[in-house]
Amino acid sequence: MSDLLERLRGRGWRMTAQRRVVAEVLNGEHVHLTADEVHARAVVRLPEISRATVYNTLGELVSLGEVLEVATDKRAKRYDPNAHQPHHHLVCARCGAIKDVHPGGNPLADLPDSERFGFTVSDVEVTYRGVCPNCAAA
Repeated sequence: MSDLLERLRGRGWRMTAQRRVVAEVLNGEHVHLTADEVHARAVVRLPEISRATVYNTLGELVSLGEVLEVATDKRAKRYDPNAHQPHHHLVCARCGAIKDVHPGGNPLADLPDSERFGFTVSDVEVTYRGVCPNCAAA
């Protein structure tokens, strides 16, 4: 589960009503919303929030390292509040649904020196692709 609100409070991030709503919308497990989805959910809670404010807030959260920007294929970017919990993504090739997964092992350590080509590797992003149960049933 994401602890985004607590992390932001701990950083002393100025919590305006608009910022709080965006953070509340993003808070949770397996949350991978587009900016438009964040805006649609935020408007329900705070009708006067603008699309520009949502985009700006998302940009700030990404810059702070509190939210990950996730791009899969040619779909819209999605925002993941689980920035401080190492994980990979499982993506449905049909509908684009995304789930966080936590397989065992260390993919960074699993890359042999012979396959690093002199790179100093600092991060790994693994995306598993498949068909979700809803799409498989359709």
